[in-house]
Amino acid sequence: MQKLNWDDFRVAHVVAKAGSLAKAAQVLQCNHTTVLRHINRLEEALNVKLFIRHQRGYKLTDAGYILSDTLPDIDAQFVALEDKLQSVQQDFSGKIRITTVTSYSSLLAPAMQAFRQQYPKVRIELLATDEVIPAQSGVVHVALRAGPKPQDPDLIVRHVVSLKMAYYASQSYVDALGLPESEEQMNEHQWLMPDKSKYHIPFIHQVIKRLSNESIVYSSNQFLDIQSAVISGMGIGPVSEIEANKHPDLIKLDSSTLFTTDYIGSLWYTYHKDLKENAKVKALCEFLIDHTRHLSV
Repeated sequence: MQKLNWDDFRVAHVVAKAGSLAKAAQVLQCNHTTVLRHINRLEEALNVKLFIRHQRGYKLTDAGYILSDTLPDIDAQFVALEDKLQSVQQDFSGKIRITTVTSYSSLLAPAMQAFRQQYPKVRIELLATDEVIPAQSGVVHVALRAGPKPQDPDLIVRHVVSLKMAYYASQSYVDALGLPESEEQMNEHQWLMPDKSKYHIPFIHQVIKRLSNESIVYSSNQFLDIQSAVISGMGIGPVSEIEANKHPDLIKLDSSTLFTTDYIGSLWYTYHKDLKENAKVKALCEFLIDHTRHLSV
């Protein structure tokens, strides 16, 4: 067997995901001839066909599927190794990868700016998503999760900020249509509510079950969308108190205990225990806590 080159495996993995040489070349920022050379060399070294070539692109053989399924785990191990080696040096340079929920990513900007001013050689990559990315995947260094405190024994967890929500309407909506003064009047108004993915939240469920379909004029799977719609004057809906404090023309509903301000959890700074000595990860945590303390309710 010829000597294997790890770069060839990396290129093959990109081709498997992209489906063609041209698309893989774009991802790798090289020409398709270079990509083809890597694929041919790997197949020759392994003496195994990994791809079936045809006019519509590159399809995986059985061996190719095994390669494609295995490489992400190997890649994650290399990322973890890189992180551990960088932790030993304890220098403030290189990248730090963060994920957080979409609705709260904008809250982090002041802390990120302060962190970058203190450590200008550190580059920040932020992935805003509602999906939970496992810490052991190696995709990110840090995850900021909203909700109950994570219980994963492999995580180090720090509290960042408490989160509260209430129901609000804009002054323009109130001027035009008023506010419900009782539960009986709720369906006389226009409601902006999260979709079914959020119905399990008690604060949402207790209102949703009293609304007719016709009175819910706008819905979204993102609280950020709902908040923007409330601010625009479209109707009544849940808004975080952090966001509401930025808009003095928002009116809080208080005509019923249904609308009572409710805790929906907290924002938690989490990272894998293998990174407990990583200077960048620990320093960023302190910056986030310091620069969001004023947001706690």
